Amino acid sequence: MKKSDISNISNAESVERAEESVRSSVQPSGKFGGKADRLFGADPAGLDESARGIAVLVIVGVAVGLLSGMFGIGGGTVIVPALVWLGLTQRNAAATSMLAIVPTSISGVISYATCGNVDWLAALLLFCGMFVGGQIGSWLLSRLPELVLRWIFVVFLVFVVVNQISFVPSRDQHIAMSALTGVCLVLLGVVIGILAGLLGIGGGALAVPALSVLFGASDLIARGTSLLAMFPNSITTSVANLKRRLVHVKAALIIGLVAAVTAPFGTWIAGAVSPRVGSILFACYLCVLLIRSLFVAVKATRSARASS
Repeated sequence: MKKSDISNISNAESVERAEESVRSSVQPSGKFGGKADRLFGADPAGLDESARGIAVLVIVGVAVGLLSGMFGIGGGTVIVPALVWLGLTQRNAAATSMLAIVPTSISGVISYATCGNVDWLAALLLFCGMFVGGQIGSWLLSRLPELVLRWIFVVFLVFVVVNQISFVPSRDQHIAMSALTGVCLVLLGVVIGILAGLLGIGGGALAVPALSVLFGASDLIARGTSLLAMFPNSITTSVANLKRRLVHVKAALIIGLVAAVTAPFGTWIAGAVSPRVGSILFACYLCVLLIRSLFVAVKATRSARASS
């Protein structure tokens, strides 16, 4: 073979290797493209990931963990506004919040369960109803005017606050399970699921007072059972959101893991204070939400009247 032929072959191989290198550098390597080390692609854009933004995420995680442990809620009412303030869209913030709730609820459930403050059967029946009710709520959500939804949320919060102030659960009471009680728990789950789907809440603010007022559960059992009932729903919803690339995984992990660490402290606070003090603290938390929701509803009503 001539020296010129050998040189041509060598040059061709060099060109081919260079083209292959370019192709591999621009071709997505993940299942859905984006980062090679991410199963579901890159995180949604817009979040402030500076040192200040990370510090805010950590602070939110601490607050969510304490609130979740104290009141048996998921903490979405704190997570979503914080993520929107940091730059995420409302949709991405809601999806990220659901993933953050997963480790938070696990930690909270473990904390309550170790003290015997979880009714496993009641939580299962509640979840079955919530699953059905959530589908109905999602269907109604697309048909009711947004202004009506805002005022429904305000009325709901007023009802729950009044109940928390006027009713003090006994710490020694348990749910007396029977066939009728089981059916009523499923129906309660359907109602909670409908309102959760309509109002965009996790359901803890509904489940906790309802379990105490209607079924005689102690305040601690109501909170532990509420967290357990929300746990499966947060997982299934997060899987769907991840497949749609709506979740900012980094933010969800920071908030969720920090909240999982602080949730046991919230559970300890819930057990250390009396049921009366716990009800008042929960009512104060709901009052903050009520004031914010009332302001938004009044503002939306004025805008609707101005445009009509």
